Amino acid sequence: MTAEDQISLLADIPLDISVELDQRILTLREVLELEAGSVIGMRRSAGENIDILIGGIVVAFGEIVIIENTMGVRITDFNTED
Repeated sequence: MTAEDQISLLADIPLDISVELDQRILTLREVLELEAGSVIGMRRSAGENIDILIGGIVVAFGEIVIIENTMGVRITDFNTED
């Protein structure tokens, strides 16, 4: 029996996947001044490496991609560390 066969019963459980694009520190004043349509500038851009997390644990790595007008993440590798 393969590992895939062993976990097949769990295959349809939804998982919350997070992709951390960047972090930014704002003052409370800056947060209070935000409104619909506000843009928070980030330092990262397409092609940069990012972490992909499930349950707060890094499970994979990827890069930011832009396809037409949509931002996405291309998985480049999986975290094999214990």
